[in-house]
Amino acid sequence: MSGIEVIGTTVGPVAENSFLIFREGADKALLIDPGDEADRLMEPLAERGLELEAILLTHCHFDHIGAVAPIARATGAPVYCPEIEVSILADVMAYVPWPGIGPYESYDADHTVAGGEHLSLAGFEIDVLFTPGHSPGHVTYSIPEAGLLFSGDVLFQGSVGRVDLPGGDWETLLQSIQTLIATFPEETRVFPGHMGATTLGAELETNPFLTEIPR
Repeated sequence: MSGIEVIGTTVGPVAENSFLIFREGADKALLIDPGDEADRLMEPLAERGLELEAILLTHCHFDHIGAVAPIARATGAPVYCPEIEVSILADVMAYVPWPGIGPYESYDADHTVAGGEHLSLAGFEIDVLFTPGHSPGHVTYSIPEAGLLFSGDVLFQGSVGRVDLPGGDWETLLQSIQTLIATFPEETRVFPGHMGATTLGAELETNPFLTEIPR
């Protein structure tokens, strides 16, 4: 990860991880899953004199998109949204499952991703993988040169994403995790949407939910 900085900030009522990534000495950055507390998430930009080149979303559950609209408006950064979930971003509060959460602003996505895309943003070459199961349109972002995965709510440290929300499916989630395991080496670092950073190898060795996945 030499020359690349990842700043994780945990925000919101369900402790969601947002990640700011940039190259050392660069003037542009990317923000992944700005879930809440827009001012906090923008502080590192101002402190380092960084321009936000894009906002990348792994999926559109409220805890991952609550700060999209204010940050996009303040920075002018375009938003890349999973294609299947564009309607959720465009009507956030209609999809909040519990009372007392929000309110959050809706936003019309600037770009969509469905998996299979290659993005060149902020000096990074990024592969987009379709990893549904937790949500129907979920994607994972890979930076191959640095061995980094931003897994959203597919794979956690010691756990996996829940499948009891609309569009969730256990077998599909396992297939998505299997795809990640088959595609990337065990030393690949995983930055999940909740809990701490980990590696694929560590999860293969210790994550009890991965016992159903062929190796």
